[in-house]
Amino acid sequence: MTRIAVFNQKGGVGKTTTVLNLAAALQRRHASTLLIDMDPQGHLTQIHEHSISSAKDSLFGFYQDNKPLSQLIMEWEGIGQLIPSHRELIKVDSIYGRGPAILNRLKYGLEALEKEITPHTTLIDCCPYLGVLALSAIFASDVVLIPISSDFLSLQGAQKVEQTLRALEPVLKKRVERRYLITCYDRRRGMTFEVQSQAKARFDKEVCETVISENVAVAESPQFKQDVFRYNASSTGAQDYEALLDELLASGMIAQP
Repeated sequence: MTRIAVFNQKGGVGKTTTVLNLAAALQRRHASTLLIDMDPQGHLTQIHEHSISSAKDSLFGFYQDNKPLSQLIMEWEGIGQLIPSHRELIKVDSIYGRGPAILNRLKYGLEALEKEITPHTTLIDCCPYLGVLALSAIFASDVVLIPISSDFLSLQGAQKVEQTLRALEPVLKKRVERRYLITCYDRRRGMTFEVQSQAKARFDKEVCETVISENVAVAESPQFKQDVFRYNASSTGAQDYEALLDELLASGMIAQP
């Protein structure tokens, strides 16, 4: 059982896409997967075929009304299970501050949930800024996966995540495992190779060997509320996410199904 927070302090780097398609790759190998949408923008939730009726049915209900996470789960065919987001989730930072109780709340909530169900892997789609929600995801996770789209602002965002993780080590009393994933990889652009080179220079062996190519199927599939495998299983994007899962399994970042 592994919990993975997918986070970068820059938006548009492929966080939601990675959560969706990594979950789908796991499901194809018969591994149960729980997705948690911790971004108030709710992009992952919007891909699900059903919408939620109110904020109390989302992760906000866990924070505001002390609803158990088990009561918020939506089944998602071909993907796993989803705890949805709602725009009201943005209020969590202003309502609760940043004390230890709120930062550990998701962790304890997941521990309670895992006594009822035991997902093989939990994937958390984080919001692209460092606040209570992103910190809570890091506190609750075993691994942080940091997508870096092939541009320098995305690389700067990843460096800020690295600084944050190092600063948290004395608080967490451990080193948080992390992996950096190059996304939007376009072999026609020189900048792609420069960003990859700089990422490897800064983060060394924690940069995934797998890259996620710039791919039409990956970009288009959410529009049709599908993961890349359902949309086009033979696409380069589908092959890339299969390769990413293989790499994370081989490295022990995700336990074997």
